[in-house]
Amino acid sequence: MGEQIKRRDFLRKMGAGAAGLALAGCNSSFVGSKNGAGKPNIVVIFADDLGYGDLGCFGHPTINTPNLDRMAAEGMKLTQFYSAACVCTPSRAALMTGRLPIRNGMCGERRSVLFPDSSGGLPGSEITMAEALKSAGYATACVGKWHLGHLPQYLPTRHGFDSYYGIPYSNDMKPCPLMRNEKVIEEPAEQSTLTKRYAREAVGFIEKNKSRPFFLYFAHTFPHVPLFASKDFKDKSLRGLFGDAVEELDWSIGRVFETLRRNKLAENTIVFFTSDNGPWLTCHLAGGSAGLLRDGKGTTWEGGMREPGIAWWPGKIKAGVVNGGLASTMDIFATTMDLAGVPLPVDRVLDTVSMKDMLFGKGKSRRDTMFYYRKGILFAVRKGPWKAHFKTKDSFKRAVEEHNPPLLFHLEHDPSEKYNVAKEHPEVIEDIRRLVERHQAGIVPVESQLDKTIQKSS
Repeated sequence: MGEQIKRRDFLRKMGAGAAGLALAGCNSSFVGSKNGAGKPNIVVIFADDLGYGDLGCFGHPTINTPNLDRMAAEGMKLTQFYSAACVCTPSRAALMTGRLPIRNGMCGERRSVLFPDSSGGLPGSEITMAEALKSAGYATACVGKWHLGHLPQYLPTRHGFDSYYGIPYSNDMKPCPLMRNEKVIEEPAEQSTLTKRYAREAVGFIEKNKSRPFFLYFAHTFPHVPLFASKDFKDKSLRGLFGDAVEELDWSIGRVFETLRRNKLAENTIVFFTSDNGPWLTCHLAGGSAGLLRDGKGTTWEGGMREPGIAWWPGKIKAGVVNGGLASTMDIFATTMDLAGVPLPVDRVLDTVSMKDMLFGKGKSRRDTMFYYRKGILFAVRKGPWKAHFKTKDSFKRAVEEHNPPLLFHLEHDPSEKYNVAKEHPEVIEDIRRLVERHQAGIVPVESQLDKTIQKSS
């Protein structure tokens, strides 16, 4: 505990301009920069359970998303963009740290996500995007769903965020408290107005910090079930309540862009939009769509982990580009560090690569592999266009199916994973098997934080 307190104190000093110093408590060579002059503002917008096919700009015929469509038209649409997990908690841990959840205990054998009775959370030894950017002079805020631990030591304010306004876990878990920093201000949260209140909070943060570099992590509650929409959006979408929730989410994102433009911040702000995992298909009409991709949330088929991705920065990212390069939510970590001029930590294994050259049209994606984990077990691996499934589990089936030889799909020819071509390409399978051996040799077993529960006295 004392080690973590010293570490936080050290980060606070770095945030005040103590550049050139190493992180305490974890022997990292990670260092900060002074006051952040000239650094871009960074906004990461994260939807919950939004599928690959749930936006107008990604092909949905009846959900109206004009603000995200405009974001894609003015920026870059990423068509092979992946989360690091097929459910909420491990996906968010990977985004925040640039590391596969298997490396930091944010995956479990029994549980897939954290619950209100969980005693674990994102370990204090992890370096989050917020901590790193704060060390470089950024103001930092988390608005929306956290889901990396609800106990005080795991909240956003203990992981580099100056402020937090949102719910600590999924909105179907009870009680569902709304928090400001480390205090519950409403329980249960009135969910029909959450999206509007999140938007107001995000806009207020930008307005307050428009004269300094800022990092806004805007993590929406919806369209995770149960679905809610305010009276201005309820019963308005052709897609029903799911569409209402997505269209209100789009409206809230429009408020962020309007604020950036009004304050003349657009040309110094990079914005990323994506989702934590694919659609919850077992919720039927209350769940979304993965478009042409196979299956959804909770699976390692493409529909579970390939997400709609959009990157926007006027004058830096060329408008109207569709990029099919392989990339991941984990890569947002290295990209933001690159843009902020913050060195990456060297005392730990990272799974992040910078997308800067790819985004700015100066080179191709630096990523050529993806590892698809489920509950800490490696189910599939992608290398280049090839994806090998060693294990599969479908949304509507309880059993995990093992495959030897693995199923093999060419994702650029067959993004729907319909045609197994393993027999025709044994050499590809052998190459991927060798890749798996090297990868697993570098995985150090870590105690699961998800399987820990609060012990109640009798």
